[in-house]
Order: sequence, then C-alpha cells, then structure tokens
Amino acid sequence: MLAYVSGKSAIIHIPVSMVFTPLTSIHPLDLEGIDEFDNDADNLEMFLRVHGKPTPHFKRQIAEKTLLVGLTSTVFRSAKYTSHEVTIDKEQLTWFEDTVKAHPSTEGWKIFVFTHAPPNGSGLRVLQENHVVNGCCWLNHSDDKECRKFIEIVREHRCIKAWFSGHFHLGQDYQDSITFPTIDPKEGPYPNRGSCVFAQTSVMRGGTSRDTRQQSRLVRGNKDGFEICTVDHKDNGKVRVDATVTYTDDNHEVGVYAHEDVAYAHDKFFKVYAPCAGDELHPADANLVRYQDNMILDTEITKDTVAWWYLACGRVLGMLNGMLIEYDQSTLAPLGLVVGADELVGKRIAVIDSGIDEDCAVDFEETGMEGADCGVYDGREQAVILIDEEDGSFVVVQPNEDGSYWRKIVRNKMVRMKEVRREKAAKAYAKDTLKKAEPKIVSSWGPYTTTSGTAKRTGVSGLTAPSKV
Repeated sequence: MLAYVSGKSAIIHIPVSMVFTPLTSIHPLDLEGIDEFDNDADNLEMFLRVHGKPTPHFKRQIAEKTLLVGLTSTVFRSAKYTSHEVTIDKEQLTWFEDTVKAHPSTEGWKIFVFTHAPPNGSGLRVLQENHVVNGCCWLNHSDDKECRKFIEIVREHRCIKAWFSGHFHLGQDYQDSITFPTIDPKEGPYPNRGSCVFAQTSVMRGGTSRDTRQQSRLVRGNKDGFEICTVDHKDNGKVRVDATVTYTDDNHEVGVYAHEDVAYAHDKFFKVYAPCAGDELHPADANLVRYQDNMILDTEITKDTVAWWYLACGRVLGMLNGMLIEYDQSTLAPLGLVVGADELVGKRIAVIDSGIDEDCAVDFEETGMEGADCGVYDGREQAVILIDEEDGSFVVVQPNEDGSYWRKIVRNKMVRMKEVRREKAAKAYAKDTLKKAEPKIVSSWGPYTTTSGTAKRTGVSGLTAPSKV
C-alpha cells in the first residue's frame, strides 16, 4: 500500500486503491479465482469491471510534471511456466515505453512506477530458495529479452525516478530493500540503473510475511526530491525515514540511506550473491574464473564454493550454496537454477570446446542422421560437464533450446493440480482395484531423454527405467 503526493508538506498514506487505482495483490492480479473462472480472460474481465478500470495498466498525473504509472500481470492459469511469474503482456509493455517516451526528463517529467514484481537489474534482495530456483524473481522472468527490456527502458529514459514493487514478502529493514541509481565510486562499480531508485514494499498482514515484518511504504515529496519511508503496522503505524533522494538536475538524483541495515535474523533470509564484473575503476570480484581455452575447477564442489565465469556465448554461470545458477549477462542478476546441490555437491565442473573442427564427421549409420552434415557453426561452442571422480561418470549439462541454461521446470498451478489429481487417481486405483497396500507412484515428463534423432524410448534413467550411472 503506497500513495505519493508531490508538494512541500503533503503527506498521504492510505490504501492506493482508495486514491488512484488497484494494484496487484499477493499473486498476479488476483487471478486465482480458480473455482470461479475457467480462464484468465474471464477473471480479468471481472477484475477490471468491479474496479472500474478500462485497462490493467494505468497512469495518473498527480502534480505538475509528476506521473504515476502502473503495470499488471494478466496471466495465471495460462502461464507457460510457474503461475507466480509476473508477466506484463506485449500491449502493456509497448504502452509503457510509449508513455515514458512522451514524458521526457528534458521537459522536467518525473515518473513513479508500480509493479507487483521488480524488474531484472533493480538490485533488490531476492530469495534463492524460492524465487530464484522457481524462475519468478523478475518481471517477464522466463523471456530472456523481455526480462531485460524493463531495465533497458530505465537506463534510456531518465524521467523514471522511482520504481516500487513487492512480490518477495520481505520486510523493509534490509538496506538492500532500496537501491540507488548511483553510488560513491569508492563503494563499487556504477550500477547502471538510469536515474531510478528501486524500493521493495513489504506486506501489511502477518500471515503473509516471510520475515514477520508488517510494513508499507510512504513517499513524501518536497521541492528538492522525495523521502522513502516505512510505516510499521506492528508498531501502531510508526513512520521511519529510510532514504532521502535529491534531484541534482532533470537527469540525475542522489540517494542517501537514513540508517544502517536494521534487519534481525539476517542470515535466515539469505541474500543471493550477485557477481560483480567491475568497470573502468574497479576490477571484477575475486570469484570470477578466467580461462582461455578450457576450464576445470581444481576441487570438488561444496556448499561453500563460490565462483562464476562467462561462457563464449556471453552467458554467465556460477556456483553458490552448492547450486549451479545462471545469471543475466547484462545485469548479472540471478535467473534460475541449472543444477541443484543434490546433483552438484561432490563433483567438479569443466567447460570445454565442443564446436566443429577439421576432423568433424557424421555417423550416417545412426538412425535419424541420414543426409546430415556438420551443421551450421556460428561461433565458439562449449560443453559444461559435471565430473564425478568417485564413479567415473560425466554429465553434460545441455542448454535449453533458446540458449539459456536455467531449468524452466515449474509448470503453472493449473497443470500441476491436474498432475496431482492423476497421481491420486493412480494411487487409489492401485489400492482399491489392484489391492496394493503401499503402491509406489512415479510420474514421468518430457520432452527429451536422449540426443538421438529418433524417439526410441521414453524411460527416465533412475526414475522410470534402471539407472545408467
């Protein structure tokens, strides 16, 4: 809940739905009326009709040259992957870009943006155990280009002065619940966030908080800029100033934290490590692994291993907390899980060349390879390999069809509900009809189990078929 009013002494804090327009709630656009609606379109129609909204997005001018802009997810049942990914559709994204273009900073415009989830590149705290591994940290997370589009708009259009989001159900006591567009060069590389301050917004109800905080944001405008504050609903609405933002000109602003990190049980809410590539004034962080041809880590992976590297294609992989994670190649924000700790700990990682060379040959005897050649080679190809010294096995970590590595394995909630019902039905059938006391129920999924060009079998090694390792 947040409302902003520009002015020398104007302070307002009431639910934004009472002042301007409803924003996204706990889940994308409250489209979880699963028992009431068969599809997202009908659910969305009701939402817009009841709230008197002509579109899911909105803009409101609240003061001279000051604009509020909101974007909303319109996908839940039809989500390609997890239903909790906050997806801004192409129509809204085009509208948003057109809106900021029409209100340039050179004319003195200042835009404040509201979305349920933050954009990639915001630098806000995320939870590896939840949003990173499930691929739903950022707006349009599963679409490589669209996920990065929001921060690209912020970098290009300096009229965007602040961006408020929730989604993580974390409080506002962590200092990285607010990030600034610029920092003192003594503290590190330039963050490249345009002229925008990003702020995490907590929750008001205790039952939905991951860290027991019950807080909301209050923004107080003044002639020099604005203050970002916390309203503590567990302490009778006590207001605390968290940051002061001062405009130095139409294209720049300077933020100052009002206090140190006041979070308690800090380690419990683990902050995901983000690699730092450095800049002209700062070297990359010490965990960057540099290599020329091939790379192999000297020691076995443990939960404490921290390292990251670039692949020849530009993508970034790294290890943290026993997991192999992919990071965005532009912002170095975490994208998702590649290999879990259950599969990675105790192994070594190698990156080797796998592209075409003079000795390239095709086995025409292999079914499905008839008429093939060496294929199109448009750059240096590499293979990421997991090495198990104990049993001598080598696992090749194949990228996705779009070239990314993080595993998009969480289906949307509607699909998973059907899957669970099928498993329950299978268990009941085994017990009631086949008289099996404790039946073992296993599910299998596609799409790929082999590099063969012909579908010969569907068994998953170690799950629905005997293990090959």
